[in-house]
Amino acid sequence: MDASTASGGSPFMPMFEKFRLELDEHHDRRERVIKASRDVTAASKKMIRTVGKPIPPGVRKGFTQHEEVIRSQYTNISKDMQGLNSFRYQRQISGGNQELLEALTFQHYLETEQLLSYLEANDRVAGLGGPESPILLTPDDYLLGVFDMVGELMRHAVTAMATGELSGAASSTGNENIASRGILADMRDLRSSLERLEVDDGFLSRDIEKKMPVMKQCVEKVENAAYGLIVRGSERPKGWMPDTDHVGKGEVEGY
Repeated sequence: MDASTASGGSPFMPMFEKFRLELDEHHDRRERVIKASRDVTAASKKMIRTVGKPIPPGVRKGFTQHEEVIRSQYTNISKDMQGLNSFRYQRQISGGNQELLEALTFQHYLETEQLLSYLEANDRVAGLGGPESPILLTPDDYLLGVFDMVGELMRHAVTAMATGELSGAASSTGNENIASRGILADMRDLRSSLERLEVDDGFLSRDIEKKMPVMKQCVEKVENAAYGLIVRGSERPKGWMPDTDHVGKGEVEGY
């Protein structure tokens, strides 16, 4: 019997103490990532509400403020998300990544009428963590962010119809379909591409299964609104707004 056993101790205690410290560090990192994801989500939602084409200087000032909050949160957890931890805590940061991608892709579309590519998005997100500790953007989060962005395109399109931006542009050409079919054609292309996805991954497959029906409803909302504007536009009362209550943001992301 050695001294530690004789004194009532255990030779395995140092090993379990090490395990305890490792678990404590893991839980601390996990909580930091979860908090950062929530803060990134909140700031990204505010970015979505303030984007425009073009972005006015006053709005850009507030926009920059939200960007700084996001950059600060990613910087705080960048060292926690390196190596294998990039995947270990991926589910914890995924919500924030998706919301940020929704804001970035929506802003990019409004400014360029193009979809932000995965490589471009990955470079932008990686830079938020700094050159020595880049943040990994997975293809899963990129795809799910694009799904959510379709909902923002729907709201943008029907608002433009209600405020006369589309009908006014169309009346100058004598064809109401010209102005409304651009964003609708882009949304249809997105729907067609997303519907062709074949996913075997369990988590991603589950998430896409929940987002796919709502994405389709968003495109159908714009189709119906555009058809109504073209066929019965002259009968619409001033300030008419297509109904979007049944396809809200909570339905797009609330799972």
